[in-house]
Amino acid sequence: MADELAVHSTFVIERRFAKPPSAVFAALSEPAKKRRWFGDNPNHDVLDFEVDFRVDGVERWRYRMNAKTPFPGTELTNIGIHMDIVPNRRIVIAYAMAMAGRRFSASLVTFELIPNGSGTDLILTHQGGFFEGADGPKMREEGWQSLLSRLAAEVDG
Repeated sequence: MADELAVHSTFVIERRFAKPPSAVFAALSEPAKKRRWFGDNPNHDVLDFEVDFRVDGVERWRYRMNAKTPFPGTELTNIGIHMDIVPNRRIVIAYAMAMAGRRFSASLVTFELIPNGSGTDLILTHQGGFFEGADGPKMREEGWQSLLSRLAAEVDG
């Protein structure tokens, strides 16, 4: 197992929102809104939640998986650094995830917001490295698909 190589992957997901870029940007940047679509979930309990939304600002999430998951009681941490922010246009975050204290992935996630009439086209690009025991690219993409559906519910209601 120790000799396994990291798996690298890039995927792109596009979504259309009925609201303007400012509304999508608010859901990506305002801590209370982001917690609703990104943090809160019936499969885990949020233990810590912190967002310092500025370039070089850190966001930290710590969850405890519950009985609805294969890993009940296990802690999952997600730490991100905001690498680039252009209001209503772009957010770039470098993330590292760990389960039970063991890092299993590192990712660069770029959100691009493109005005489209009265709405917004969002392009999410995820570039990741997955280490031993990681969920892997397929599950990560499925996770982001689900998160973006939750983002749509937050933005478009």
